[in-house]
Amino acid sequence: MYLSRVQIDVNNRYKTRDLTHLGAFHNWVEQSFPAEIAIGKRRRHLWRIDVLAGKKYLLVLSESKPDLDLLTQYGVPGTAITKSYDQFLARIHEGQLMKFRLTANPTHTVSRPGKKQGRVMPHITVAQQRQWLIDRAEKAGFQLVEQVPADSPEQPGTRAFDIVNREWLMLHRKAGRGVRLSCVTFEGLLRVDNVIAFNQTLVEGLGREKAFGMGLMTVIPEA
Repeated sequence: MYLSRVQIDVNNRYKTRDLTHLGAFHNWVEQSFPAEIAIGKRRRHLWRIDVLAGKKYLLVLSESKPDLDLLTQYGVPGTAITKSYDQFLARIHEGQLMKFRLTANPTHTVSRPGKKQGRVMPHITVAQQRQWLIDRAEKAGFQLVEQVPADSPEQPGTRAFDIVNREWLMLHRKAGRGVRLSCVTFEGLLRVDNVIAFNQTLVEGLGREKAFGMGLMTVIPEA
């Protein structure tokens, strides 16, 4: 596995004029793997958009290395990097504390009378979206850990994680038609419970709409 990143050239509006919806970002990611296109074998690529220190980045997790020139198609020249992710995964161990960041599409299924399949609906409220992550933690191989405020060491923490961004992003599935997807970014602290399940979560993502910038969780070991 490889984790790659490029800074999006947001100051060049002519260069990034095509990036008007999630499908355009999806195409950017897919085109960055020409070897897969050549043999007609597409693999799943997890990706998301991050904003860090006022700069906007495209982050991609993939089985093979992307073409960095193509990954820089809408990026700032010289900012595309890629590194092996396998060694990092191999070092994860049970009980390890990690800071995490996850961008996801929290949804639930509503049953419909007379229908075999229910209707997938987005969670709307912050409480619903928080509960969505809480409900999936155990199966995903981790526990959400309450944090003690740095300025009040004697008081127990009240939150294991926060929602740091919520937005509705456009996706054009067909020409002339579009839908908006709920995009929620979570940040917090977790403890690894099941290494196999947790690594699977990191590699395969969490939730729906993984092709369109959702589901990628990244973690940093807590010092």
